[in-house]
Amino acid sequence: MAPTSLTTICLLVYLSFGAFWRSVRAKDVPYNWEVMYMSGAPDCIEKDHIIGINGRFPGPPINARVGDNVVVYLTNKLHDEGVVIHWHGIRQLETPWADGTASISQCPIKPGETFKYNFTVDKAGTYFYHGHLGMQRSAGLYGMLIVDVEEGKKEPFHYDGEFSLLLSDWWHKGIEEQEKDLDATPMRWIGEAQSLLINGRGQYSCTLTVPANSKNSKGVPGCKFTGKEQCAPNILDVEPGKTYRLRVASTTALASLNVAIESHNMMMVEADGNYLQPFIVKDFDIYSGESYSVIINTHELSTHNYWISVGVRGRDPTKTARGFALLHYKSTGVSKRPKHPPPATPLWNDYARSKSFTYKLFALPGSPKPPPNYDHRIFLLNTQNYFEGKTRWAINNVSLKLTDTPYLGSIKFGLTNAFDQISPPETFIDTYDITKPPPNPNCRVSSGVYNLNFGKTYDVILQNANIIQDGVSEIHPWHLHGHDFWVLGYGDGMFSEKDEGKLNLENPPLRNTVVIFPHGWTAIRFMTDNPGVWAFHCHIEPHLHMGMGVIFAEGVHLVQNIPKEALSCGLTGEMLMSQNHN
Repeated sequence: MAPTSLTTICLLVYLSFGAFWRSVRAKDVPYNWEVMYMSGAPDCIEKDHIIGINGRFPGPPINARVGDNVVVYLTNKLHDEGVVIHWHGIRQLETPWADGTASISQCPIKPGETFKYNFTVDKAGTYFYHGHLGMQRSAGLYGMLIVDVEEGKKEPFHYDGEFSLLLSDWWHKGIEEQEKDLDATPMRWIGEAQSLLINGRGQYSCTLTVPANSKNSKGVPGCKFTGKEQCAPNILDVEPGKTYRLRVASTTALASLNVAIESHNMMMVEADGNYLQPFIVKDFDIYSGESYSVIINTHELSTHNYWISVGVRGRDPTKTARGFALLHYKSTGVSKRPKHPPPATPLWNDYARSKSFTYKLFALPGSPKPPPNYDHRIFLLNTQNYFEGKTRWAINNVSLKLTDTPYLGSIKFGLTNAFDQISPPETFIDTYDITKPPPNPNCRVSSGVYNLNFGKTYDVILQNANIIQDGVSEIHPWHLHGHDFWVLGYGDGMFSEKDEGKLNLENPPLRNTVVIFPHGWTAIRFMTDNPGVWAFHCHIEPHLHMGMGVIFAEGVHLVQNIPKEALSCGLTGEMLMSQNHN
């Protein structure tokens, strides 16, 4: 249909009314941040070149209510590299330039410069923020972002108090060296993380699981803490007989994780800012880019403290130390050790167990349902390939390479020489054998864009395949910027017509990040109702660095009021400079 179709008109009316309503109700929530390098010992090993904000690692949390305008004045103090921050899970309605994606929504903020992020948080939930330039997330540029319901409204579940757990993995090798290794010919893999951090705290050189005067079976000594050390464990102070909400988000660069609390069940109630049909678990898996809220009920009487345990899933965990925190009952001493060992993390390659949990996620009754039909469907095949001898990740045999000019500006102003004008393929040959390494291991590199029709319903079938190594397929969590999507279903093997009947159109969960299991497929549906240019990519940091992502553009002609500072580089920068001189 033409751009002036009834669907488009209705969307424009909706967006205009939304802008008016937010302007009437909005309250500014201001922050002044300086991004800088700092040193510290998050896992008891001293490390330079940690990226912090205002001298803090992780960065300071953002707390707001639905309808608030979050205003962040971000000053780059990194000296010799740019920076941006992505507000993960915030849809950026009418502010696509604030999405914080280098070369997509904005130019990197130059050293010494300040950029003003100004956006509305439109939906309650558990979110986080992180760097989106190079591999700065791996260096510690991240923090929590919590959006509460409007004043006077209530969540569909009760709790007496809440805690936030921001999970990350940690390397002792700096990101500059990691990037060089990934770009080498042949590639030098960065290896598994040394430790897992909970709210920026973990233990590598010692363990919490044995007393300070002893060693575990591997000869690692018990930790001796006064409580003031940076790597001392997080302590969650709870009262007996109460109900608590735990907001859990994963900003890991590589690892999939499993979370368990000793002797406590958890009720899943929220995923990526969307309410779930509640169900009880003893532990749950969480992939990079995901967030959950769980409800726990503390024991009526307790003279013990309990372990909160985080371990690696989906990758061999033998080189990565587990992360621990302490659930401390105020009815007992904080220094009292838990009575039992921490809960065991499930086997890293027990994918059947992972799928069993993931398949139980459904939307809370009354949640928005997907349109019954799609207007267009795109198939995206994930493969590992080579380009000019370098190891790359590719989608439909195309590895993403970003340009120096932000897509948002180049598309808005018709700068056709800013990026490849040939769109990437929307499908792949149906005879492709996903169980074997690619017959032609070579791919091409492109900066091309998928141009989506505005006001339509799109399905994307994410198809996982074998990597270059025989018999290996990896987990990939995919994150879509600017949208939530319905997860219609998962399956093993190659997606085919027989799988159409498996798709869930009744109560699929709304998410912004979704996992694809090894040698399997995942189907999502979303509406192109948010004008802008949006990244859709694997949230594993080295995979994105090596090209595992695509760019979606929709309704860019409708975008207004892009700050000049967002477009001050590349061809848009030259255009603006020329206009200033005329």
